[in-house]
Amino acid sequence: MSKSLPFTISKTENFFDRLGDYVGDVFYDILPEQGYELRDEQIYMAFQLEQAFKNKTTIFAEAGVGTGKTFVYLLYAICFARYKRKPAIISCADETLIEQLVKEEGDIQKLEKALGINIDVRLAKAREQYVCIKKLDPLANKTDDEDILKVHDQIPDFVFEQGSSMQSFERYGDRKEYPWVPNDKWEKIAWDPLQQCSTCDWRHRSGQTLNREYYRHSTDLIICSHDFYMEHVWTKDSRKREGQMPLLPEASSVVFDEGHLLEFAAQKALTYRFHSATLSNVLTGYMSQDVREVSLYLIEDILTLHDEWFGLLSDTAVLVEGSNRLEVPRTKTMMDLATKMNEKVQYLLEQLVFDSELFTIDEYHVKIIEEYLEFFSYGLAILLEDDQGIFWLEENESESSFVIMPRLVEDVLKNEVFSQSIPFVFSSATLSQAGDFNYISDSLGINRYDSFTVKSPFDYQKQMKVFGHVQVNETGKWQEIAKQLRDNNGKTLILFSSKEEMSRFQEWANQEVWEFPMIYEGEREISELVKNFQLDKPSVLCSYHLWEGLDVPGESLSQVIIASLPFPPHDPVFKAKRKHAKNPIEEVDTPYMILRLRQGIGRLIRTSSDKGIIQIWMDQKEKDLYKEAIEQVIPVDLSWLS
Repeated sequence: MSKSLPFTISKTENFFDRLGDYVGDVFYDILPEQGYELRDEQIYMAFQLEQAFKNKTTIFAEAGVGTGKTFVYLLYAICFARYKRKPAIISCADETLIEQLVKEEGDIQKLEKALGINIDVRLAKAREQYVCIKKLDPLANKTDDEDILKVHDQIPDFVFEQGSSMQSFERYGDRKEYPWVPNDKWEKIAWDPLQQCSTCDWRHRSGQTLNREYYRHSTDLIICSHDFYMEHVWTKDSRKREGQMPLLPEASSVVFDEGHLLEFAAQKALTYRFHSATLSNVLTGYMSQDVREVSLYLIEDILTLHDEWFGLLSDTAVLVEGSNRLEVPRTKTMMDLATKMNEKVQYLLEQLVFDSELFTIDEYHVKIIEEYLEFFSYGLAILLEDDQGIFWLEENESESSFVIMPRLVEDVLKNEVFSQSIPFVFSSATLSQAGDFNYISDSLGINRYDSFTVKSPFDYQKQMKVFGHVQVNETGKWQEIAKQLRDNNGKTLILFSSKEEMSRFQEWANQEVWEFPMIYEGEREISELVKNFQLDKPSVLCSYHLWEGLDVPGESLSQVIIASLPFPPHDPVFKAKRKHAKNPIEEVDTPYMILRLRQGIGRLIRTSSDKGIIQIWMDQKEKDLYKEAIEQVIPVDLSWLS
């Protein structure tokens, strides 16, 4: 054991006593000798975290920009993982933050160099981050798109060779390996929720399967997104029943970086997803067996109702800006069809008992159908309860999915996540509301926790200026933003509230002549864009996604323009939140906007030598409503220029 730890420990010594000594040496001696600043905030945070690891408790670690919080939680997570011989899971807000941690000269590489250790870190990316051969192969046979054909050419030969031995298999298929592919093309060749992997012929040769097998064997760290961690929580029992391994192995500890976003990820993951074709596939296969007549008629009725129901959903669904969810109105016709379908499904479940006693039908087949019908019925039951479910439609070129999400997730999290006796660390600059952690703890079902707040050590009065602007119309705003970009000679991050807003700016900006590169999210793989922005100093990076996690210190970023206040979208999830709030503006819209605004502002000053400008745009009504709330959370005086 002691060989793998970065410090020595004898049989008579206590692990946590030696860990405390080592952490003290790291922050007081080793890091300062390597040129790192001695930070009181970092040392205070370190000894707070030691108690959480020692007592295996949940802790909310609210630490401002520049406190060095990532080094602290990495150090404890790695040492504890080696002590327990189980990896730590670091859960980030999204895939972009994963890449920030593991990029060249990122925090993990810096820690390795400073401490002279090798860290076994492996990435567990979301399924959408892997190429889907079932989609790519037929598309490559009929397209002349060079970007897609280049991806197909780079797929290893063993994927297409039927006789390959497992020894010749290698990992492939990560989005990062194909940085030239724009996002809109990637969606055509990547996994999506409508794919049925369990019955896919490519399953054992898919990049997703091979990468999953690789990261499971990490000895130090597995880094994933909040979405993926919550999908693991939601699917682990059903995967075990099906004879599959859970998406993630058992962990020694879990760190939620940008932990304030976990509730939303939990809601997204804990969904009942009904593909338009699945029920038909399940029941049609059953009809071909020796089934009683009453069951056959029931199946025909259910499939007819199901087709009618999905037709109605497609016809009435409405696209919402800033969201990939199509809003479905709760009409009487839709609910009546769901009620009839649920009644028929319940009756069919009763009939399956009699069918299984005929001994002419495969018992495993009956079990599969029963399990899917019970899942289908349970989802419909949530839909039919007035306040229990939030629902929407998702569509691609060939199929659609109806998604039902429980409104409250704290019970599931309380029982399935926070009941484990391991350390849980929430790390973010924005966890509390004026020092109160009850909002986040209640929404996540956490009854007992420790907490602390450490402010940023930066001198914002000297390092940052913030200006507020009121737009009259959007074109006028674009013209003013263009002036701000030219006055600063690029070196700017522009944050948009939605993809649609960024697209409108891009369409306008394409008519202009720029003296510096304009980089737009979606043109290439995101970490590649960030790298280009950092290296090409006068460039401008336009994004609707990088409010959190972007870390670009130095001259490359000296201005952040917030093109509009980042309110939540008017999609089904946030409509439900607003509906159940006593005061939607105070309880939903303002906290979300302020949190995201604070995160966006935090992109500018990353070191004690950084300097720059923040420009915040809004309309007159928003200024009247939110001026006071915005001024309270900005660390310097806000100067209004219009």
